Amino acid sequence: MISIHKNIWKRITSWTHYHRTTTLLMISVGVLLGASMVAGVLLYQSPKQIVNTKTTIKKTPTPAPVVYYSPLSGEKVPDMASTQQAVTAIMIENSPDARPQSGIKSAGVVYEAIAEGGITRFLTLFQQTKPQLVGPVRSVRLYYVDWLAPFQASVAHVGGSKFALDEVRNGSYRDIDQFFNGGSYWRATDRYAPHNVYTSFQRLDALNAKKGYTTSTFTPWLRKDGAPSKTPTATKIDITISGPLYNSHYQYDAPSNTYVRSEGGAPHNDREAGQLAPSVVIVIDTVMTKIFEDGYREQITTSGSGRARIFQDGVVIEGTWSKKDRGSQIIFTDSTGKEIPLDRGQTWITAVPANQGGKVTWQ
Repeated sequence: MISIHKNIWKRITSWTHYHRTTTLLMISVGVLLGASMVAGVLLYQSPKQIVNTKTTIKKTPTPAPVVYYSPLSGEKVPDMASTQQAVTAIMIENSPDARPQSGIKSAGVVYEAIAEGGITRFLTLFQQTKPQLVGPVRSVRLYYVDWLAPFQASVAHVGGSKFALDEVRNGSYRDIDQFFNGGSYWRATDRYAPHNVYTSFQRLDALNAKKGYTTSTFTPWLRKDGAPSKTPTATKIDITISGPLYNSHYQYDAPSNTYVRSEGGAPHNDREAGQLAPSVVIVIDTVMTKIFEDGYREQITTSGSGRARIFQDGVVIEGTWSKKDRGSQIIFTDSTGKEIPLDRGQTWITAVPANQGGKVTWQ
């Protein structure tokens, strides 16, 4: 066996001796094949799952724009500073000789009540809107002071009854009476006294700023966006407050969601701005009596509570008004005692003397 192996090895050695070139070529090919196999083993890897390493960036939701509303009227205003502007109350006459008045349509709130002899008068409250002609300006009564007190308002008027003047001059109010601030008012030449005293917000703003009356803090009413009812129940309103010259009528206008006002059988116009059309009409039952001040004057009970009818969106809510005291805001509640949100826009409140035939009807 050993001799056979030796013989084979001898033949191989002899063959490679005479075929060196072929042998070297075979060795080279072998080495290359081996190296390729090793490289293939080393380089080969199992397929891997492709992972998306890109970071997903979550978009931060764009915050909704801040919306500001007037505390007085509930309407949109441009910024926070607008919500803090001072409130100014102006007494405006309503005798036939004073019509058409100026500036009323711009008021955020209007109180209507009898001043004397069945003649009504308006307490108008302004905050963001500032008409440059307002009047005719007349005197103030104590019950108007009761209604304006919660608004921390300046009081523009031409004198007043004794009790009213005693109150507004006691140092607790922002009194801007024409008697002491004549330069902020003027007498028009197209009307005769006492129906010709006018003012403007250019003058009143300057007067308020001079006195430091630049902001007002008060409790606003709850407000809501108005929406015409699909089934309106109060599209015509008639208010009896004293007599034919002062009784009012409202016609509901669905497209504008307002109540177009007439008085004394004719459209009630703002001379510069057109027919009056509040968004909310409120009628409150009150008790009116006569008291002696500097003569006999009408006196209206403003504290306590009573019946109220709130007209908005073409419907009526029968509820209750309540006011704790002079400095407290009047509140309107429904039959469950819940405060009634009022539509944004001008709110017109008429105090009818229920004990003397004052009333409201609608259809």
